[in-house]
Amino acid sequence: MPRPLACLLAVGLIATAAQAQTYPDKPIRMIIPFPPGGGTDILGRLVSQKLTEANKWTVVPDNRAGAGGTLGITEAAKGKPDGYDMVMGQKDNLVVGPWLYKGLPWNPVKDFVAVAHVAWSPVIIATSAGSKYKTLADVVAAAKAAPDTITYGSPGNGTTIHLAGDQFEKAAGVKLRHVPYKGSNPAMLDALAGNVDLLVSSVPSAMGQVKAGKLRPLAVTSAKRSSSLPDVPTVAESGFPGFDISTWYGVFMPAGTPRPVVEQMNAAVNKLLATPEMQKAIHDQGAEPQAMSADAFGKQLAADYHLWEKIVRDAGVKLE
Repeated sequence: MPRPLACLLAVGLIATAAQAQTYPDKPIRMIIPFPPGGGTDILGRLVSQKLTEANKWTVVPDNRAGAGGTLGITEAAKGKPDGYDMVMGQKDNLVVGPWLYKGLPWNPVKDFVAVAHVAWSPVIIATSAGSKYKTLADVVAAAKAAPDTITYGSPGNGTTIHLAGDQFEKAAGVKLRHVPYKGSNPAMLDALAGNVDLLVSSVPSAMGQVKAGKLRPLAVTSAKRSSSLPDVPTVAESGFPGFDISTWYGVFMPAGTPRPVVEQMNAAVNKLLATPEMQKAIHDQGAEPQAMSADAFGKQLAADYHLWEKIVRDAGVKLE
């Protein structure tokens, strides 16, 4: 005789609660959708390491790079919704990517659950320490004198960082030449070598070379200065009021992951973010730690997803 619906629901709830009580009982995979060395990789490995140390879990980083980070997100979307597949996502791949790449087999709002916000970061505009450009005003003056000759490297076409460069061109009324790379690290290496005039990058990706004195930061793109680079002016302070572009990083799991598991991971990440050690580690990478509830992060994901549709459309960028 078929069981009543109420009985089936009760059995499901009991099973979910039992899973949450034993979770995790095997290694958790942290997919990182970019190559080693970039901002997402740095923060993904930091979170994996600290979760492992603080909870005696095994959280294993797994780099799955390509297509502006969307290949790794696609891999995560195929994961089982059981809490053992998660991804360090950020605005580029989850919010911007779906408006750029045709036929992605996932929707960030419908196919993922936002688990834990980790940090946000402005984009940095920098040049090599030996460059003739000392300020952002120098770049603008040179670009107006010789349009489409000054080059800037970014982690790839259609990333938030590339679009920050595009928005800066529009705000300044200049034409720069964009040179896309497959990740932040190769773009930085060419900037250090002088093969491109400028580097447009996340702060975490560039921070090591800034600290080493090899990169000269010209401006950050957020509305306020980065606490990690308090002496570097914002683009708004450099003559372009209202300019404000930043990116965020956070942990996501496939939609359908049991709510108790989501809440457990959210609490574990937020507990890490409250520690002085973790805050310093994130600040040292040039990012700003920020904890959120899973619900608040989900709302931010949805709002940004719709906001960036217009930005991408206005930029005229489409990728296959």
